[in-house]
Amino acid sequence: MTDIAELYQTLIMDRSRKPRFAGRFEAFDAEAKGDNPMCGDRIHLFLKRDGTKVLHESHGCAIMTASADLMADAVANKTPVEIDAMRAAFEEMVNSGKPDPSLGDLNALAGVSEYRSRIRCATLPWSALADAVKEA
Repeated sequence: MTDIAELYQTLIMDRSRKPRFAGRFEAFDAEAKGDNPMCGDRIHLFLKRDGTKVLHESHGCAIMTASADLMADAVANKTPVEIDAMRAAFEEMVNSGKPDPSLGDLNALAGVSEYRSRIRCATLPWSALADAVKEA
């Protein structure tokens, strides 16, 4: 395993075990849920529009939880248009396996492309976020 692959694996495991953006706001502008019945991943997102803040309650695999937490960090203070562009870039990255410099730490999930069944794990939080942004 290369040094960068080990670093990315460490980042994914750290964010899945100790998510920084886990929880729920007392007051929020929108919420959305995502569910993958094939593997049991579930997410409940909470969105605050002032400064775009996201918290999540995730139950599932390490990839889904890490993706949700890294996403919440990455979209802070972004506009809906910026979030949609970031979602599209993320989906392209996890499907192609080619890191995108604009995605920062989210590149840790580029290796998911090698395991086609895990792409849904990585993109589930982004689908829920798109629904929350539409609701807001």
